[in-house]
Amino acid sequence: MIVNPQSFNYRLIIGSLIVAVAVLTVYSFTSYQSIVSHQQFLEQEKKLVESELSQMITRYDDVSISNNLISSQLEDAKKRTRITLDSLRMLRSDLSVLSKFKRQLFNLKARNKILFKTVDSLDEVNKNLEKQKLLAYNELRKQKRENSTLLKENEDLEKSIEIGAKLTANSFRAKGFEKFFGAKRSSNKAKRVQSIEVCFTLAENSLTEAGEKELYIQILNPRNNVVADKGAIHFGNSSLIYSARKVVNYDNKVIEVCIDVDADIDEQPLVSGMYYVSIFHEDRKLGSTEVKLK
Repeated sequence: MIVNPQSFNYRLIIGSLIVAVAVLTVYSFTSYQSIVSHQQFLEQEKKLVESELSQMITRYDDVSISNNLISSQLEDAKKRTRITLDSLRMLRSDLSVLSKFKRQLFNLKARNKILFKTVDSLDEVNKNLEKQKLLAYNELRKQKRENSTLLKENEDLEKSIEIGAKLTANSFRAKGFEKFFGAKRSSNKAKRVQSIEVCFTLAENSLTEAGEKELYIQILNPRNNVVADKGAIHFGNSSLIYSARKVVNYDNKVIEVCIDVDADIDEQPLVSGMYYVSIFHEDRKLGSTEVKLK
């Protein structure tokens, strides 16, 4: 068999080219796959960095603090983070670019660690201050309640002392008298009686202020008219029409007091019936009694 050398060479060259094309195709495909995988990796890394930057900005927004210096530092850090995020979003994914932004992210995290640690410390201080404020407020309320209770007790005590210090009297009695040859003798006959004697006892009281005490007698006849009307005495908004007045020097001890109330000429003879007698210390009624004249 005769082989043409030129034809053989062509076949060899064609075979080599086919092998070379196949190898190149496989290499190109493998390189493409590697580039695609690398690009996907870069895109994923870029998204991760963007996500971390976005979370940092969200945390800045969530922080509320009244300290002006820390608040200013937080605002500056937030601006730097937002600028970094916006710059990253505008650039294509590239290993050198991502490396640069990762370094910036690392630096931001380091600053934030210190900054948020300060914020947490301030929050803890504020919580403690609020707790102390609440305790102080509760203590103040408790003290106010105690003071209010003490004030009420003092007021009640003062009222009790005031009531206990009032002048008191007992053993009230009244009797009619007629004059007989310059002397007086008791009588219950209305047409003979010219005066009514009122007697009572001022009680002992060490709380009462010693000194002169104004005592008033009021006698009402059966027709509800004041016997021996001496006019009205005024005590603030109140007034008293009285039949007799007597000033007694009170020394905190028991005193027996008797007052004769002479009926006016135009009232005699007195009408028959019940006569009502009241005894007052100034405008305060000490007690009362009654006497019946026939």
